[in-house]
Amino acid sequence: MIKLTINDSPIAVPKGTTILEAARSLGIHIPTLCHMNLHMDQFGVVNQASSCRVCMVEVKGRPALVTACSEKVTDGMHVSTHTPRAITARRMSVELLLSNHPKDCLMCPKNLECDLQKLAADLGVRDIKWAGERIDFEKDESSGAIVKDPNKCVMCRRCETMCNEVQTCGILSAVNRGFDTFVGPAFNLDMKDTSCTYCGQCVAVCPTAALTENNDIHKVWREINNPNKHVIVQVAPAIRVAVGELFDMPPGSISTGKLATSLKRLGFDAVYDTDFAADLTILEEASELVHRIQHGGTLPILTSCCPAWVQFFEHQYPDMLDIPSTCKSPQIMFGAIAKTYYAEKKGIDPKDIVVVSVMPCIAKKAEAKRTELSHHELQNVDYVLTTREYGLMLKEACIDFANLPEGDFDHMLGESTGASVIFGTTGGVIEAAARTAYEWLTGETLEQVELTQLRGLDGIRSGKVQIGDLELNIGIAHGLGNARKLLDCIKAGECNFQAIEIMACPGGCIGGGGQPYHHGDMEIIRQRQIAIYQEDRNKTKRKSHENQEVLDLYDKYLGKPYGEKAHELLHTHYVPKEKI
Repeated sequence: MIKLTINDSPIAVPKGTTILEAARSLGIHIPTLCHMNLHMDQFGVVNQASSCRVCMVEVKGRPALVTACSEKVTDGMHVSTHTPRAITARRMSVELLLSNHPKDCLMCPKNLECDLQKLAADLGVRDIKWAGERIDFEKDESSGAIVKDPNKCVMCRRCETMCNEVQTCGILSAVNRGFDTFVGPAFNLDMKDTSCTYCGQCVAVCPTAALTENNDIHKVWREINNPNKHVIVQVAPAIRVAVGELFDMPPGSISTGKLATSLKRLGFDAVYDTDFAADLTILEEASELVHRIQHGGTLPILTSCCPAWVQFFEHQYPDMLDIPSTCKSPQIMFGAIAKTYYAEKKGIDPKDIVVVSVMPCIAKKAEAKRTELSHHELQNVDYVLTTREYGLMLKEACIDFANLPEGDFDHMLGESTGASVIFGTTGGVIEAAARTAYEWLTGETLEQVELTQLRGLDGIRSGKVQIGDLELNIGIAHGLGNARKLLDCIKAGECNFQAIEIMACPGGCIGGGGQPYHHGDMEIIRQRQIAIYQEDRNKTKRKSHENQEVLDLYDKYLGKPYGEKAHELLHTHYVPKEKI
């Protein structure tokens, strides 16, 4: 243990601790901008670029100020965090950043969520002493999912750490030198021309609006107000345990009924739960798993619900495209059914139906535009809103979400089971599939539906499910860096799994790039996960093959699971892509 003094308060901390960490353990606040600690045991990543110079402190006997985020403590060290010299240095650092930063705060996507804006307010910056040239780059909106605005980059390198060390995609790095430097793809390529998965984790950690989601709110309002369009909305399972945070509700508040009420008040013609399509996905995916087991098909089978994960293996592992399930994601399955079965039942031309998704995921925006996921030249899903965009729409409409009465989703495509709800967290998809596969393979009732051996928040984990004489060995990973480790293990022949679930984001969809910002606080993710499992327990039906509306869909329209019609509408293929 190292003994030191911070602001005249003695403290002992382990060797290797930074001044910033030691100060925080004393409850002393030192402002930071570039520093990022994900607080996630399974990732353990800290961004210590020390580039912003906002966390400057004074150490007795040292001629120069030091950066608290990277300076390690030493025995007998005396630190002062709020001397005039330290405060002046911090303010100057922020003033210099602002001198090269756009002044459009009122219209900025990160207004009131911007770390630089908050720092300027906290440090009392009211004037910029240095006027002069500013960088001037074009925005990149090419991907339709992530917007890159280099003019707002403060070189904190958080996104670079997330992209390269956590997600291992290697898309972002410093571009140019000197005054014109910013973080982006090599050679300043458009995002669409890279191997970006659009997972949005870079967006989730960006302190300014240098990286944001592509905003589709105005397009959705336009469709809602078009009398010639029938506008349907679907909402993903992870939304119900996170959206309340945007309205000062505690993390993990379950808002299922409020979701239905709020979406109807926004003016959608029909309000449905993506959980219906998640149950539909399980009937297809469990059928595919059973078929592979019984007919000597390729194993392991990999879940395919996460579009960022799909992008990842298409770019990074194009030689393994026979392993993932061919099932479309629940979002796309819902759109396919809405523009076929639903359109027929309602007597509406599919061209006049607009499907809007509310998703925790930025990659869903890119997924909706994939040509191989269209049907008869119509996109199955027309617009995707993130949880944050949905929250902004509610605020625009002056809807007091926290105090809304409980409502119900519409019928025909709205029934759901507990198995579909757990899609929202890591391990949930494969647990839902195992519940159904068990009963289909054994012909017996699965009494203990909670397969706790598949749960948790470890980055890579495994569990076994006994299905009759078959021991199903299951692997689970969340975070693309962990996915890479698992895939490399398979390629090397060192892992023996029959089924694998991978989610791109920390915690799965509950930690999606489009969710309310959690700032790396794992406790928020845990509370959302706890709520997901509670919602599962609240359901009277907890297995996907018990969903009567899904069974009616097969009986009246699709035929049997994994059959010809189901393949046409609910399955897809993958495209090997260049690694850039």
